[in-house]
Amino acid sequence: MPVIFNEPLSFLQRLTEYMEHTYLIHQANASTDSIHRMKCVAAFAVSAVASQWERTGKPFNPLLGETYELIREDLGFRWLSEQVSHHPPVSAFHAEGLKDDFLFHGSIYPKLKFWGKSVEAEPRGIITLELPQHNEAYTWSNPTCCVHNIIVGQLWIEQYGNVEVLNHKTGERCSLTFKSCGLFGKELHKVEGYIYDKSKKKLCAIYGKWTECLYTVDPTSFDLHKKLKEESSMKSDLWSSRQMPPPEVETVEVIPGSELIWKIAPRPENSAQIWPVLRRSGWKKSRGWLGRTGPNPATSGRRGWSARTPSPIVSCSPTQSCWHGKYCTAQWCGPPELEFETVLGIKAERTVSVVFVRWK
Repeated sequence: MPVIFNEPLSFLQRLTEYMEHTYLIHQANASTDSIHRMKCVAAFAVSAVASQWERTGKPFNPLLGETYELIREDLGFRWLSEQVSHHPPVSAFHAEGLKDDFLFHGSIYPKLKFWGKSVEAEPRGIITLELPQHNEAYTWSNPTCCVHNIIVGQLWIEQYGNVEVLNHKTGERCSLTFKSCGLFGKELHKVEGYIYDKSKKKLCAIYGKWTECLYTVDPTSFDLHKKLKEESSMKSDLWSSRQMPPPEVETVEVIPGSELIWKIAPRPENSAQIWPVLRRSGWKKSRGWLGRTGPNPATSGRRGWSARTPSPIVSCSPTQSCWHGKYCTAQWCGPPELEFETVLGIKAERTVSVVFVRWK
């Protein structure tokens, strides 16, 4: 994979972004109501993935035995993570409050799946939050992350799947659903769910977007609002799968009587330098040129360039030597500065050609 797809961070360092909203843990510690503590912990579980919005770069893989340590006195925690396995890659972390008021630990085993135009990362592993003051332990797993348009188009990211936060002392649990974009994109970034007691009775509803904020409201009002909204939103514009959904959908419709429990913190001013979204323009230019002029290996019958190509941009002169060498067919040629990057190799060149020629 070209290094341009990476961001200048180790995966161990990126894990520390789980603690960006540590104030939610402090609020849970200060509360005497177990339901309110569950709300705070559920919001903390959602906030742990909020920093991934527009983070389409891949962090670098840590070396076996590599560690990362962080102390944030302003947020009140210390952090230590280590790469404990290389094959399969497993990262373990442990964090604790500076006042010994909480313990946060777990391990992450990301399972990658390639689906042609997207890459899916399933962060397997159990995450545990302990509150010694209340003698409580909460566990959950992160949702699945998917990066779209890795071949062509604008990169965009989404989270989907079910997340269940369980209080092992009281038996209360919060079942959250991270909704996928879907065919019409109406559910993009939405998160909704309920908090249940140990008898599976709905105590309250939680809704919002993992890229923005979370609200809580009584389940009756939430169910009624959801039903009315489904009846009134029968028409919607169809988005192209090769485009990132427009920013106007990034708003949350607040239900009357709702209470805000979490809002995403603003990013640092220099975040654009650390989290590049579109740093591959040069590579994309070469890739696009190859797609417009390259062959279709599915019909060529052999590896490399073929005479069965779209109309050429430049024709080779029979009296001059060609920079393509054995790949030239005298029907297609182009300037050497636009040749595919050597880091991609012949495989990437042929893959891109197939995608574009079939679309023509």
